Amino acid sequence: MTTRKTPETLRSHKWYGVKDLRSFGHHSRTAQIGYHRSDYMGKPIIAIINTWSDIASCHSHFKQRVEEVKRGIWQAGGFPLEMPAITLSEAMQKPTTMLYRNLLAMETEELLRSYPVDGCVLMGGCDKTTPALIMGAISMNLPSIFMPAGPMLRGDYKGKVLGSGSDTWKYWAELRAGNITEEDWQDVENGIARSPGHCMTMGTASTLTATVETLGLTLSGATSIPAPDSRHQHMATLTGKRIVDMVWEDLKPLDILTATSFDNAVTTALGLGGSTNAIVHLIAMARRAGVDLTLARFDEIARRTPVILNLRPTGKYLMEDFYYAGGLRAFLVRMGDMIDGSTRTVSGRTLAEDIAGAEVYNDDVILTRETALVAKDGLAVLHGNLAPGGAVIKPAAMEQQFRKHTGRAVVFKDYNDMAARIDAPDLDIDKDSVIVLQSAGPQGAPGMPEWGQLPIPQKLLKEGVRDMVRISDARMSGTSYGACVLHVTPESHIGGPLALVRTGDLITLDIEARRIDMQVSDEEIAQRRAAWKKPIPKFSRGYGVLYLKHVQQADKGCDFDFLEPDYVDPSEVGTDAGPAGEPEIH
Repeated sequence: MTTRKTPETLRSHKWYGVKDLRSFGHHSRTAQIGYHRSDYMGKPIIAIINTWSDIASCHSHFKQRVEEVKRGIWQAGGFPLEMPAITLSEAMQKPTTMLYRNLLAMETEELLRSYPVDGCVLMGGCDKTTPALIMGAISMNLPSIFMPAGPMLRGDYKGKVLGSGSDTWKYWAELRAGNITEEDWQDVENGIARSPGHCMTMGTASTLTATVETLGLTLSGATSIPAPDSRHQHMATLTGKRIVDMVWEDLKPLDILTATSFDNAVTTALGLGGSTNAIVHLIAMARRAGVDLTLARFDEIARRTPVILNLRPTGKYLMEDFYYAGGLRAFLVRMGDMIDGSTRTVSGRTLAEDIAGAEVYNDDVILTRETALVAKDGLAVLHGNLAPGGAVIKPAAMEQQFRKHTGRAVVFKDYNDMAARIDAPDLDIDKDSVIVLQSAGPQGAPGMPEWGQLPIPQKLLKEGVRDMVRISDARMSGTSYGACVLHVTPESHIGGPLALVRTGDLITLDIEARRIDMQVSDEEIAQRRAAWKKPIPKFSRGYGVLYLKHVQQADKGCDFDFLEPDYVDPSEVGTDAGPAGEPEIH
C-alpha cells in the first residue's frame, strides 16, 4: 500500500507552514493577489508551466486550456499557479527552436526548484517544447504530468487533404518546377493550418507527444485528441485532477522512467514511422533520467520494428484519422508484445492496464504487424568514415533506388552558400550526385536547424527529379521526406570528417550495411585534416556563448554537459533518487 503524503510533508509547507518572518511575506503576498489562506494552506500547490504566447500558433488554445487545467486542480483540492515559460514557436523562431530547447529545460527546472511547488502540469506540444519541459521536470523530479497540445485539423486545398510540412515541400517543389501558379501556392498557404494545434502529420510534434505518452507521462490516450475537439478540454481538466493525486501519492518521473520505458518509446516512434528528431530528444530525456540510451539501441530496435501506422509522410493519412481509428492506445495494442506493458504511468497503473480494451476502428490507418507499411528499418543508424559517431536516415520516406548508391559530391560550405548556388543554371550536378551541406550542426549553424531536407536544384526539378541523396550534420523536419542523411557526428564545425569532403569526391550510401563513406584514402583525409582551420565561433556574448561552450553532439542528445545528472545512479532509476542542491527554505 502506497503511503500518502500529509500536508506537513508537502514541499510548499516550507514556504507556508512555518511561523516566521519569511512566511509572513509568503502569506501577505499571496493575499495581495486575492487568495485567502483557506485557498492554499495544506493543499498541493501545482505549477502549470504554460508555453503559450501570441507567436506560438500551435498553442493558441492554451489560454483556454490552462483555465480547464486549473478547474481540475481546484476540483481535486489543489491550488493552481500558472507560470509562463519561454515560447519555442517552430515556424517563427530563428535560426531554430533547437537552439533554445535547453534554455526552456533550464527554465522549467528552475521555476520548479525556486518556487513553492509540490507538483506540475507541463503544457506543450510544438516540437521542442515537449522534450524541453520533460527534461526540466525529470531533473527536478517533482510529481509531473504532461498536457499535450494535440494536433490541428486536416488541411484543405481545392478538395484535397493537406498535411503539415509534407505538402509544403511537395507544392514548393511544384511551384519551383513551374507546375503550379503563385495563386495556387497562396491557396495552399491559406488552407494548410486551419485550427489550433501542432502539425497533424507524424512529424516531430506528434512523434514526441506519442512517445511521452508511451513513457507514461500523460493520461492514457491524451496525445491523439485533435486540439479543437471538446474531448481535448475534458482531458485538460482530468490532467489537472490527476496531478493533485500524484502529489499526495508522491509519484515522480524517476518512479516511472526506466530503460524499459525508453525502449517502449523508441519502439513507438519507429512503429509510427516517426520523426528522426525523436532520436536526439529521446536520448536527451533518457540521459536526464540516468538511462544510457544510445544510437546503437535505436538501430537494434529498428531492425525488428514494423511501421504499422499509415500516416504522412511515410503513409497517407493524418492525425485526425489516427484518433478516429483508435489513437495511440489502439496502436500500442496492435504492437502487441513489442511493447512491455509492465512499465508504470502517471495513472498509478501499468501501461498494459492503461491500454486494456482499446480497439482499432480503421484497419487501413492502423495496420497489423503482418500487413505493415514497412516491415522494418523505419529509421537506420549509419557509420563510416564520414560519420564515425553516427548518422541517421529514414529509409521508409525515400525513393528506394537510393538504398545503395554512389555519387559524386557537390559540396556547399554553409546554408548561405547553398541558397546562393543551388538553382544556378551552371551548377555542375545531376540526379546521381550527392548534395553535401557543411556547418549545419549544433555549433555550426548554430543550433542544428531543420535544414537536412536539402533542396533539389531547380533544373533537376524541371526534369522530374524529386529525390536525391543529401548529407548534412543538420536535422530535418519530421514532416519531411527523401534520401537525407542527417545528424552526421561529429559535426563539420568542430572538424568532423564532413568538413573534409570536397566537390568531386565519391560518396557511398549503403543502408543494408549501415554505412556512409567517402571514397577517399586515409592518407588524403589526414592531409585535409591537417590543413583544416577551426571556424570563428558563432556567438561572442550572452546565451549563445553558454550554448557553444557546453552543447554536446547529436549522439548525446545535444544537451548541455553540465545538465547531465550527477545525482542518479542508473541502478537507482525507479526509486526515490532526487536532485541534489535544492535550496533550503528559512
